[in-house]
Amino acid sequence: MSGPPQTLQRLRALLAAEGGLVAALLEPQTGGRPPSRNGASGAAQLAASGPRAEGRREQYELLIETIYEGYLLHYHAPRVVRAPEDDLGLLAGDRLYALGLAHLVKLGDVEAVAELADVITLCALAHGAGNPELADAVWIAGARAIGWGTSPPHEHAKALIRAGSPGALEAMRSLALP
Repeated sequence: MSGPPQTLQRLRALLAAEGGLVAALLEPQTGGRPPSRNGASGAAQLAASGPRAEGRREQYELLIETIYEGYLLHYHAPRVVRAPEDDLGLLAGDRLYALGLAHLVKLGDVEAVAELADVITLCALAHGAGNPELADAVWIAGARAIGWGTSPPHEHAKALIRAGSPGALEAMRSLALP
């Protein structure tokens, strides 16, 4: 699955307006590649639907899609950016992380910035451990925390990942449930 077409079009426009390296790597609008394996697709829409994003839903959705595209450049097939080399994809992914986080700072939502920084870190740990399912669960639980706020069980689940606990996946999955 992929993000909604209108959100991906807005992401493309944002990246084109930014210029530089990432703009040069935009996937041509015709054709494109098939949707990537990304069980966390829809995280931006989930976060934007929460009460913390009230009145700024489109901004949240776009900024989280920006960060998610950076994540896809690191670990999966991105949807709007095409990097011909892995190293260039990592660099572009880092730029998208920074771009999305900087815009969230401008919105004044330091809680969302902190949560997304944790999502990026915890996904790196999950992928380093060979557990992409855990990374997907981190994205969904992180999106819920961005939209509705964090909780003690959420913070505990993040601590389980940092500790390398085998119960981390189930803890994150339980937080991702509606």
